[in-house]
Amino acid sequence: MISNDKIKAGDVIVGLASYGQATYETEYNSGIGSNGLTSARHDVLSKFYADNYKESYNTSLDEAIVYIGKHKLSDSITLTINNSPLTTSIGKLILSPTRTYAPVLKILLENAFDKIHGLIHCSGGGQTKCMKYLPGNFKIIKDNLFEAPEIFRIIKESSGSNNKEMYEVFNMGCRLEIYCAAEDAEMMISAANTFNIDAQIIGRVEANDKKELVIKLKDEEIVY
Repeated sequence: MISNDKIKAGDVIVGLASYGQATYETEYNSGIGSNGLTSARHDVLSKFYADNYKESYNTSLDEAIVYIGKHKLSDSITLTINNSPLTTSIGKLILSPTRTYAPVLKILLENAFDKIHGLIHCSGGGQTKCMKYLPGNFKIIKDNLFEAPEIFRIIKESSGSNNKEMYEVFNMGCRLEIYCAAEDAEMMISAANTFNIDAQIIGRVEANDKKELVIKLKDEEIVY
């Protein structure tokens, strides 16, 4: 069993990307996770679905939050993936399976169990999920997150949400955090890369008098 009790000041956070195409996936994964699907479909899809598919949502909801976007599932969209165009659909992006990291973790748990200080899935709270599972008062600084993939840009644009809301609800392209000593980070990154999953040091842990999270984006700093 991995216990987050080993997380300590000085640890780095290795983030594993939620998007792309892992060796065990059959097609491009948008990076969305199942925890955010209800919000995503109402933010992105149009009133067409409210008008024609009443069974697809809770009709007691305020109409102001039901299917407020402009897209249909079949709308085509072209992404640039590794400098090459990929044509897919809004429906495919929204319905991408939640990525499992089991193959990566199998290798790490077998070969580096004692070097893993903590594991946190960025779901059910997005990038703020770590706040729920810290073993003490720490300041988490995430200043090198992945650039958010296209699905989250679409959701943000459709919903009118700000970055603070987006990073609190969605994984924004990074859905697994491994807490470890700085000297062990490369091992964790290499294990993910073996499966064609992008990974990098996304942040660090500092001592603090309270639990705090700081996300540093290119033009904005968000504090929780």
